[in-house]
Amino acid sequence: MIICGVKLTHDGGVALIDDGRLVFSVEMEKLANNPRHQRIDDLEIVSRLLVEYGYRLADVDRFVVDGWRKTHKVKPWGGQETLIDLAPYRRGLVDDNLLRPYISRMLDLEYTSYPHYAGHVASAYCSSPFARAAEPSYVLCWDGAMFPFLYHYDPSTQVMESLGAVHHMLGDTYHTLAMACPPFDAPLQWPHTLALPGKIMAYIAHGTADEGVVESLQVLLREAEREVFGKDQPDDDLLTEAAGRRILARMKEELDCTGARPADVLASIHTFLGRALVDGLKEKIAADGRGTRNLCLVGGCALNIKWNSDIRASGIAETVWVPPFPNDAGSALGAACCELLRSPGPVHLEWDTYAGPALVPSEPMPGWAVRPCSAAELAGRLHESGDPVVVLHGRAELGPRALGHRSILAPASDPGMKDRLNDVKGRERYRPVAPICLEARAPEVFTPGVPDPYMLFEHEVRPDWQNRVPAVVHLDGTARVQTVGPRDDPFVFEVLTEYERLSGIPLLCNTSANLNGSGFFPDVRSAMRWGRVPAVWSDGMLYERA
Repeated sequence: MIICGVKLTHDGGVALIDDGRLVFSVEMEKLANNPRHQRIDDLEIVSRLLVEYGYRLADVDRFVVDGWRKTHKVKPWGGQETLIDLAPYRRGLVDDNLLRPYISRMLDLEYTSYPHYAGHVASAYCSSPFARAAEPSYVLCWDGAMFPFLYHYDPSTQVMESLGAVHHMLGDTYHTLAMACPPFDAPLQWPHTLALPGKIMAYIAHGTADEGVVESLQVLLREAEREVFGKDQPDDDLLTEAAGRRILARMKEELDCTGARPADVLASIHTFLGRALVDGLKEKIAADGRGTRNLCLVGGCALNIKWNSDIRASGIAETVWVPPFPNDAGSALGAACCELLRSPGPVHLEWDTYAGPALVPSEPMPGWAVRPCSAAELAGRLHESGDPVVVLHGRAELGPRALGHRSILAPASDPGMKDRLNDVKGRERYRPVAPICLEARAPEVFTPGVPDPYMLFEHEVRPDWQNRVPAVVHLDGTARVQTVGPRDDPFVFEVLTEYERLSGIPLLCNTSANLNGSGFFPDVRSAMRWGRVPAVWSDGMLYERA
């Protein structure tokens, strides 16, 4: 069966699954230096991408469109206006069957839409090792405009069961409350608010959680819940976005930061939400009593590496899985996975991290010299020059993290490299730079140092390594580690292996290669035109400013 998934709204994308194998998943922001979170403006892009990968519209057996809060959209398809009916954000009016199909038609094209939350949950489970092993799993989904809901999927029955919300705060609570405190108190409109959670998570290293502030937030939540829901636990019918917005508005209105350092208040907000998440999750899983020891985390909030690490360290589950596309970057793929879950046969997805768009051929900019350069020679240049290099290799990564194919790589031994990389990217200096590290040596450098190939958990840098790799040590002594083993990506593994042989250091700095506010560079010429790094390596060729 050939399934095409489409996400129309922010972080728009198109994904194609052929007989359980992911052919491509392309986000609009990764085409033509489009802005971050770019939506689909013209549905003709669906036809264009299918043709690019050797398919036609008529080849597709199932078209699936991601659901949304606004359930009616009007979009052009090659100049012809089409009306599109969408499934809701989380659930319908009568029940909370996450995999309920909403079948409709645009012109002569029949398609199915599933709730937005369904796409998140399906993408997490279908891409997980649990699906491959045909094991059941819990799936926690927490997105910006909804409460964190816990689901349980059992492949033997093909039933996705909702176990309810683990607490009553929207994902947007994190950045909305933080906007009461400097340096995040300047007015900011959506979609720019989508960048705030990552900045807040980095900035809280300046502060320390104040237990008094944490307790006051707990009181504010209880009071807001009573005001919105009354004294009893709310029925699922009442767990709407509108209810969540009322709770958030009440908490924001009553939040008093007087007398506390802003950085401490921000750290307290983070701690309060993290505890509510872990405690609520423990309570829900204990009450369910199934004994399932697998857990998937998904939704925009699953980009919070500190909360992910808190959950993993809590012992709630034996294995915690977070896909590299937990936010809406994975929603087109998730829509297609909904259909996979409802179809007969295996539900696990055969996929690869690097299934995004291929590099677009381009000519070098004037004033740039080009020469052949192997992966090992690239490692040698990084070691000898000490300068960063833009690396554009093969197909792009899925999701928001650069994992070695659309990256800027640089030595981590230079104490000034973090500031240098933040400066060339136009980022605040408190922002951390992530390490990309050989999997076999990660336990020597980091705690816990376990395999984490997608940069979605926090590790502590061991004290005896902090002075050896200062550029990847955050203000609180942590790092957002990406590990690379021989089976993950041969190119990146070869670069790191050779760099380790030359320097004795098994890691490099890794940050995304893109224009500020745009997706990854789509071609070599874009990186040259940007020109803030003196060299670009791409598929065996090194381009240097002459």
